[in-house]
Amino acid sequence: MRFSRIIVWVVLSGAVGLPGAASACTIPVFRYALDRWEADSFRLVVPKAWATDRDKVKLLVPLRGNGLANVLVEESEDPALERARWLFPHDDAVLSEGPLDPDTLAALLDSPVRREVVRRILEGDSVVWVVATKAGGEGEVERIASRLRFLEQVAELPAQDPDDPDSRLGPGPGLKLKFSVLPLSIEDPAERHFAAMLAGPGHAEWVKDGIPFAAPVFGRGRVLGAWRLEELDDLMIEDTSLFLTGRCSCRVKNENPGWDLLLKVDWESALASVGEEGNLAEKEITSSSAVVTPGPVEAVEIAPTAVIEPPGRAGLSWATLGGIGLAVIFALAGWRLWRVR
Repeated sequence: MRFSRIIVWVVLSGAVGLPGAASACTIPVFRYALDRWEADSFRLVVPKAWATDRDKVKLLVPLRGNGLANVLVEESEDPALERARWLFPHDDAVLSEGPLDPDTLAALLDSPVRREVVRRILEGDSVVWVVATKAGGEGEVERIASRLRFLEQVAELPAQDPDDPDSRLGPGPGLKLKFSVLPLSIEDPAERHFAAMLAGPGHAEWVKDGIPFAAPVFGRGRVLGAWRLEELDDLMIEDTSLFLTGRCSCRVKNENPGWDLLLKVDWESALASVGEEGNLAEKEITSSSAVVTPGPVEAVEIAPTAVIEPPGRAGLSWATLGGIGLAVIFALAGWRLWRVR
């Protein structure tokens, strides 16, 4: 367990970057990602022969051009490939491989739990912890929910300066601190592909073997990481959640921890619609009083090298670095004058 906590801290600390990578941005990580990080595209590799198959061409039309789902269609040069192959973004790990028809395509692009994740994010949830369990795993779901309820009462978002151009929020829900838990049955066929996305490119066996795990989702459907429930203790939940609600000192997400989910949503239009309804991000920061507890999931239709730093470990600002530099210069100059005398 102690080793797992070390791994979590290393992941959240990110790669070692240059001092200039830090900025004065005070936007929380989860909101910076929602405002500025476009979802990476999953790759759908299809046989080259499909280019002359009228039915297949018609089936793939919604995925090309300005399709809602973050999918990039590629034609394979491998003559031995006869079935569709879905790959994770920036990775050759296979999410799924098999025949492609309207039913299998619909299952890969959408599911009830995915729609609920999107709905909660657009309503202002900071982080949605999706907990994948077998039947009888309600106790683990409640354990995580209970810890998050505690965090909501003691945690705070970074203070926001509405006059700071580096910390200006985009359209969307009002900025608030809110964690929620969303249960997912790892045995549900309708959620099999989504569960594999949550587990990530390195843990495909978890879904096959029915291993319960949890994954925090934020931004435009980004997963920070996935952890087996037997390893996920209270401290790991706290470290991860507080990291995502701490100030963001990054500009881009490439080489930062996490991966994206395949979601069927136009984020720009959806966020603009939320803003038009009066929930502009510039509204006063509020804090919810309770975590959304596990319950029935509604089928709601909703039409990449800097470092992210954990809370309390924010990078030095340019002003601070400049002051340190000047102090060093004056000290060296004084020492040389003393030596000359």
